[in-house]
Order: sequence, then structure tokens, then C-alpha cells
Amino acid sequence: MFQTTRSADGTVIAYERAGDGPPLVVTVGAFCDRKTFVPPASLTAGSPSAPTTGADAATAGTPRPTPRTRGGRPGRGHRGGDGFRFRCLRVRALLGGRAGAAGGGHGVPMAAVASYEAPYIIPGTRDLAEDPVRRINEMVAAGNRADAVRYWMTDVTRAPAGILPRLENSPAWPALQALAHTLPYDLALGGAAGIPVDYLAKITGPVLVLGGADSPEWFRRTVEATAAAIRARG
Repeated sequence: MFQTTRSADGTVIAYERAGDGPPLVVTVGAFCDRKTFVPPASLTAGSPSAPTTGADAATAGTPRPTPRTRGGRPGRGHRGGDGFRFRCLRVRALLGGRAGAAGGGHGVPMAAVASYEAPYIIPGTRDLAEDPVRRINEMVAAGNRADAVRYWMTDVTRAPAGILPRLENSPAWPALQALAHTLPYDLALGGAAGIPVDYLAKITGPVLVLGGADSPEWFRRTVEATAAAIRARG
């Protein structure tokens, strides 16, 4: 059964809860919704608290914040520099509104963090799509959600050849189109501005930074730079 909470900027967030105890927040990326991460029974049995909600952050321990599919305002997440604050407001609301010590008051208290390939792009390491937020919003507004998904896969993420035709012919294609309007949120939270060194330097807890061995060179460089920024914290 859904419950709701409200973030500091007034956004209503829907979530489900399972279990109790310390929260585990799992944030997920583009084309993900509340069913993307389902906590295993062994994780939610007993002490872990596992509320889940919409699309932006799944939880095996706390509600999954959802600027995308539940409670999010259309277009709210694509305001450039507000991306970090946008997510923190929602995660903090799901954790009960506790004040964070990091990020200039916008941070969220965490015992530990694990990050798999945070979607930052170091300037100059890869070709970038031109004004992707505007183009995606225009395609969605015109009813061309399929084109928005194709544009994301080919121009924004530059997926390997052959991936898009397989997706178009898969049962998942309608679901991808349904989430096309949320893609600007991912661009706001990551994007081409480089590594947010100042924010990362304020993390005080332990952090595990992970990367895929078969990921593109630019992504491996991003992982290395992310880890280096956290190691350099005072």
C-alpha cells in the first residue's frame, strides 16, 4: 500500500515500505522505475527497512524517491545546477527530514555509500549531444516519445550499434517510451559539467566507487576521477 511524504520544495513522493530498521537507499538511473530494484526477501526480512516508490531512487531500506513516476513535477528535475539539491531534498524527505551535514545543508546523512559509475562526464573525454534537454522535451511535447528514446540511445549515451534495434523489438520498448519525459532528470543529476569535486569532498563517511571493466574509456576516467575527488577530501 502506498504512503506519501513531502520534500522541502513541496513535491509529494509516493512510496511503499517493507521491513523496519536502518534505511538502505538505492538510486537508479535512466528508464528505471519502482520495479527496477526489488529488494530480495533476505534483505527485507527482520531489521532492514525497505520502503519503495517511484523511479529515481529505489530502496532496500528506505522509500525510493520518485521525481519521475510518482510525485515528480514535469520538467522539475532538469534545472542544471539544481540537480544535486533536487535529489537530496527527496532522499532527505524519505529519511524523515533529518538535516544533513554535507552539501551546504542539502546533504543526506549516510553511514556509507557505494557508487557504480556515477554519470558525470569530464569535459573533452567524449562527444556530446547538442542541447539534449531541450530536444528531448520538444520530442515528448510533440508526442514523439519513441524518437526521444532513440535520440537518448544514439546521441546522448551513444549505445553500441545493435542495441537500439533489439530494444525496439523487445517487450520493454513501450515502457521505455513511457519514461521518456524523465530523461532530463538524469542529465541534471549528471551531465557534462565534470566531476562535482566540491560536493564529493564534503562526504564524511566511507565510500566504495565501482566501475565496469568493459565500460568506455571516458567512463573509466570518470570513475577514477570520482574516487580521486573523494580521497582528496579534507
